[in-house]
Amino acid sequence: MSSIAISFRQVTKRFDDGRVTALDDVSLDVMEGELLAVVGSSGSGKTTLLRLANRLIVPDGGEVHVAGENVADVDPIMLRRSIGYVVQNGGLFPHMSIADNIGITPRLTVMPAREIAARVDELLALVRLDPDHRSRYPHELSGGQRQRVGVARALAARPEIMLMDEPFGALDPLTRDTLSDEFHALHRKLGLTTVMITHDMTEAILLADRIAVMKSGRLIAQGTPADLMTNGDSFVGELLSTPRRQAERLQQLMARERA
Repeated sequence: MSSIAISFRQVTKRFDDGRVTALDDVSLDVMEGELLAVVGSSGSGKTTLLRLANRLIVPDGGEVHVAGENVADVDPIMLRRSIGYVVQNGGLFPHMSIADNIGITPRLTVMPAREIAARVDELLALVRLDPDHRSRYPHELSGGQRQRVGVARALAARPEIMLMDEPFGALDPLTRDTLSDEFHALHRKLGLTTVMITHDMTEAILLADRIAVMKSGRLIAQGTPADLMTNGDSFVGELLSTPRRQAERLQQLMARERA
């Protein structure tokens, strides 16, 4: 039976001198090896929850545990080096080559230069980029290529946990579909534990083992898509109906075009 990789225990987070509650008593476990999608509308607390896991922010109440340890008791720098983190558009350093972007975390862990170079080549192959990309700069790449580099950089130190904040949200539909499928395969191949923030319910249903639904800073539902179908909450039902409504509108549009 899988053990718990990340545990949020009654976490609360407020901003603006306590006037804005971003998270309100949220408890959620992420199991080893699973891909958990966190969905909800803008301002629901999704990104705040994610950033608690690698101590980019700290909770005002409750605890966050990673690999059985309270993150409040762990060196935040070492914690972040052990967790992959992918953001929209890759979050690459514009003044650094692709090789240097990918190799930055191994370099901080004092990995020998020869091993870093080999790791960069290995990761470029893993995310399906040609070796000649290693000498290029972020502005020379397409959005999809930059996001592949972002994934490669997050994997460079061989993390067991990946945190992904809308990783494919800024990409065109074809690139987004391709990269999400490729990451899903990587997640399985490498045995990762992944928490992915997304506003796209279709993406969540297709990729995730489980889905957590956030609304106004609270966790209102969690489970497989089948579990959520029987949840009964109107907001959850509205989210789940989105892919069907989109498919119906597409069918209607295609029918009118054929008529």
